[in-house]
Amino acid sequence: MAKGPVPKSSDDELPFEETVAADERSFFGRPGKAPAPNARAALPASLAPQEHYHGHRERLRDRFREHGDTALADYEILELLLFRLIPRRDTKPIAKALIERFGSLAGVFGAPAALLTEVKGVGEAVALDLKLISTVAHRTLKSELRSKQVLSSWSSVIQYCHAAMAHETREQFRILFLDKRNVLIADEVQGRGTVDHTPVYPREVVKRALELSATAMILVHNHPSGDPTPSRADIEMTKVIMDAAKALDIIVHDHVIIGKDGHVSLKGLKLI
Repeated sequence: MAKGPVPKSSDDELPFEETVAADERSFFGRPGKAPAPNARAALPASLAPQEHYHGHRERLRDRFREHGDTALADYEILELLLFRLIPRRDTKPIAKALIERFGSLAGVFGAPAALLTEVKGVGEAVALDLKLISTVAHRTLKSELRSKQVLSSWSSVIQYCHAAMAHETREQFRILFLDKRNVLIADEVQGRGTVDHTPVYPREVVKRALELSATAMILVHNHPSGDPTPSRADIEMTKVIMDAAKALDIIVHDHVIIGKDGHVSLKGLKLI
């Protein structure tokens, strides 16, 4: 009896890439769907074909291992990190796109998660991982201020505030509360506003200082425009807070304005 053609199984119709590659979005803490009954199991790594970028990854790791970060451009440092976060894709174009979109490595880590996901190849999981790394860096810088006299560690103060605020897309008003030895008691964001304004209430600022038994403060806010030049409103608001605090023997040491590429001290400019 003549045999007809053997029907092609649905397994043979599945592209190989679908069985070994998955977008990282599918790994973001959501219950995955059970594989379809006809889905082909992924091949062992030893049998899977090597993608063209695997050799590039090893060369980049070797350069970092042997020469440190000075041997790598910013996008290559980011690429090294993305190897871990997006293991099944060529991360070089993603790293370059992130740097181009946000201007610098610091800009990438300072960008909101929602904006990071607008870059092709970056899903929610990668965006949150980048923000987690950014938070670790901020906490590390903040830990450098603990149990130290803040005024004698001024460069650390500026470095921390710049990392925490320079790339925010909205204005933040932050206060560093100090004790009588000028040691940091608390670091709090008192208000968030628009791209060019944050409402600040002197009474609430002084009230919070009393609650913390603070005897001094450093005021800090950012300018999302990138230009840290103080406005007339910035200067007037600072003087109102200083007058309210002075009545209660609380000193305002300075008001620092943070921009993307620098900072300005109102005390340094002799505006207070």
